[in-house]
Amino acid sequence: MYELFSDLGTWLTSGEQWAGPDGIAHRLAEHLQYSLIATLVAAVIALPVGLLIGHTGRGAFLAINLSSFGRALPTVGLVVLVFLASGLSMTPVYVALVALAVPAIVTNTYAGMTAVDPDVKDAARGQGMRAHQVLFHVELPLALPLIMTGLRLALIQVVATATIAAYVSFGGLGRYVFDGLAQRDLVQVLGGAVLVAVIAVVLDLALAGLQRALFRHRRSAAAH
Repeated sequence: MYELFSDLGTWLTSGEQWAGPDGIAHRLAEHLQYSLIATLVAAVIALPVGLLIGHTGRGAFLAINLSSFGRALPTVGLVVLVFLASGLSMTPVYVALVALAVPAIVTNTYAGMTAVDPDVKDAARGQGMRAHQVLFHVELPLALPLIMTGLRLALIQVVATATIAAYVSFGGLGRYVFDGLAQRDLVQVLGGAVLVAVIAVVLDLALAGLQRALFRHRRSAAAH
């Protein structure tokens, strides 16, 4: 076991391992690209849906059940299905990752909107605010903590699952996992898994820091 971790440390710190198109730096950049694009697309789709159903109260049953269905989809199976329909491209990977990210964003956005005190919304309407003003100036700011939590959950899930890009011959850190399994190279497999875990933790901490900074700014503005 000690020898395995020693070899892993050597693999992770070797300058040669970080260089070139198959190096860690390049694979890391690919993995981040896949993850961030998929999460951004999922947010563009899911945030309006969550805000709409949370604000109006309509379509909640359908949206939440569709989100649960999305969670139950087998990611690799979806990749293979879209791959057969669209051919060799990144499309199957992005479709699967977006489908994975949408449920967490929709459900947390909806939960954040429904958690807003109805009396607060009534007070805003009583002050003459229109529906869109209540949504963007009252409900959205109050729902933001849960919305940010949904984005963090979605991003972590996507980062962990983006290894499937290597399943259809593309890059990312999954390349080390799949190639290592094919070559029976346990150090390479473990190295890829460790890098994915580290990226997930770092991105989650970054979003948590952004969330704290946003709310600190809001509290400071409210105090003044």
